[in-house]
Amino acid sequence: MATKDGNNMKINYIYLGDCTQIMEKEIPENSIDLVYADPPYNLSGKKLTLINNKTGGPFYKMNEDWDTWKYKDYLAFTESWISKVWNILKLSGSLYISCTYHNIAEIIVIAKKIGFKLNNIITWYKTNAMPNITKRTFTHSTEYVCWFVKGNDWKFNYERIKDFNPHKTKDGKPKQLRDFVDFIEMPIVQGKERIKGQNGRAIHPTQKPEKLIELIIIASSDEDDIVLDPFFGTGTTGIVASRLKRKWIGIEINEKYFKIAYERIFGKGVIKNG
Repeated sequence: MATKDGNNMKINYIYLGDCTQIMEKEIPENSIDLVYADPPYNLSGKKLTLINNKTGGPFYKMNEDWDTWKYKDYLAFTESWISKVWNILKLSGSLYISCTYHNIAEIIVIAKKIGFKLNNIITWYKTNAMPNITKRTFTHSTEYVCWFVKGNDWKFNYERIKDFNPHKTKDGKPKQLRDFVDFIEMPIVQGKERIKGQNGRAIHPTQKPEKLIELIIIASSDEDDIVLDPFFGTGTTGIVASRLKRKWIGIEINEKYFKIAYERIFGKGVIKNG
């Protein structure tokens, strides 16, 4: 349940509301060690359904109201929330942002404009991505995670990541990171890890793998650090942060996702934070 730290800030807590407003009003400046964000990609607006798809079950193209923006509004929104992250992040802090080709350019330009330095772009190769349906473009089988830092004293737990790397030397020892950190092979969330509704469809269209969040948290935070996720969704960041002995804060504007995250983290029957 929620507690408070030395800044009188609520931790291990999920806020329901707009992340820009909550970061401004509730989170002190220079107080957060790591931010992981999975913002809207602005790729919705067209419906595509392949109920009889045989390569991985029924396919439903992401088409959510919260992911449909006019371009100028999307730019303003992106600059607003990244600016708030800049204010609350410690000088040693990191910001990781999940994105696709739809919004990676806007995120990089805006983050650099605000003052962030881009350290790496992680390419996530989705080993079970959908095949090329339209046959009018190259197959879209990757997403990206941009790693930004605020100052020069960022955290990067190199040895921990070497241990995390599933690729080993011939004698079973940890390998150098050039074959893993920049290019990660990992399936889209499936099986028991996927949060589904009664209709069997995924509750959240962009639920991220726990292993991906685990990599980020291990790389750029230490135990007892505070991890904030301004687009909390179904709560994966909170689940992984707790497992790794980090404190966390989640912000989610969608009440349906908020309730699901709550039940997932704190158990069914829990009515409110506290």
